[in-house]
Amino acid sequence: MSRMMRLLAAVCALALGASAAGRAQAPIADPAQSARLRMVETQIRARGIANPAVLKAMSRVPRHMFVPADLKAFAYDDRPLPIGRGQTISQPYIVAYMTDALQVRPEDTVLEVGTGSAYQAAVLAEIARQVYTIEIIPDLAVQARRSLAEMGYRNVEVRSGNGYFGWSEHAPFARIIVTAAPPEIPKALVDQLAVGGMMVLPVGTGLQEIVIVSKGAGGVTQQKTIPVRFVPMVGKP
Repeated sequence: MSRMMRLLAAVCALALGASAAGRAQAPIADPAQSARLRMVETQIRARGIANPAVLKAMSRVPRHMFVPADLKAFAYDDRPLPIGRGQTISQPYIVAYMTDALQVRPEDTVLEVGTGSAYQAAVLAEIARQVYTIEIIPDLAVQARRSLAEMGYRNVEVRSGNGYFGWSEHAPFARIIVTAAPPEIPKALVDQLAVGGMMVLPVGTGLQEIVIVSKGAGGVTQQKTIPVRFVPMVGKP
C-alpha cells in the first residue's frame, strides 16, 4: 500500500471513530417530550395561553417526574392526579393559567403556598429568579425538596410550615401564588406582598374562584376570574 493510501485509510478510520463516539455521547432523548409538547399545544395554547415564558416553562418541566410511579402514564392527561395525603397535582391548564395570571418576571422573587408535588414550583422556577414554597404536610415537603434537587432546580427553597403565615423572613414578595383554597384571602399574605406585586389564589368553600390580588400604593384590588376546584387550604390560625 502506498504512503498516500495508508494516510487516507487512517483519516477514514479516525472519522468513523469520531462519528461512533459522537453517537455514543449524544444525549438520550426525553421519551415524554412529545407527550409534553402535545399537552402544551392541545391543552394550554389552544385554550388561549400565549405567554411565551409560560409555554416554554410548561414545555420544559417533566410533569411525569412529579407524580406517583403508578400514575406516570397519565402525567400529561388533561386532569389533576392524586399524590397522596389527600392532595393532588393540578391539571396542567390550571397550572399554566395561574402562572400566566401571575405575570412572573425573570427578576421576581415568588412565594408559593401549597408545594404539594412541587410541579408548580418547578414551573415558576423556570421563569423567576427565586421561589420560596411552603408545604404544611412534612412528608410532602421532604419529597418535594428531593424531587426538585433531582431535577436540578437550585432556585427553589422548600419549607414545611403553615402557609397562612407566609414566609416573613423573605418578604416582601413580588408575586405570591396559593395552590389550595382558603375561605378568604389570608391577611398575612397580603401584608407580605410588595407594593406593585400580585397574588393569584383560589378562594372559597364549595364554589371556588381564582382571584387576582394587586397591591398598589393606593391599596389592594381584587379581580375574580374562573371557577375552580382545589383542595382546601389547612392551618388557618
